[in-house]
Amino acid sequence: MAKKLLYAGIIATAIVWISACSKDSEDEFTTSQCNTDNMKYSTDILPIIQTNCYGCHGNGIVTNGIDLDGYTKMKVQADNGNLVGVVSHANGYPPMPQDAAKLSDCDINKIKSWVQNGALNN
Repeated sequence: MAKKLLYAGIIATAIVWISACSKDSEDEFTTSQCNTDNMKYSTDILPIIQTNCYGCHGNGIVTNGIDLDGYTKMKVQADNGNLVGVVSHANGYPPMPQDAAKLSDCDINKIKSWVQNGALNN
């Protein structure tokens, strides 16, 4: 009987421990580690856009009239709401990047923060 109680206790502890390491807990950890203060175009935003958007909207490639190559063109999309709309998959906007995974919550929040703070060329 004591062995059964011991095994039951070990199993219960393991279940609690495993559930603490679930995807939800991981998302909470990574979200809390995502710094969105003082986002800079050149060091924070541009690398996200180059990695995820330039395949269709940069380096001379203009898909559906959208060109994100350079700050001035990017600022237009930031100011008109399209940038945040498409990367956050908001209703009424085509989800971007197209045919690829949605950007991480951290990257989306960095873009939102940059736009909310004036989308500066810094």
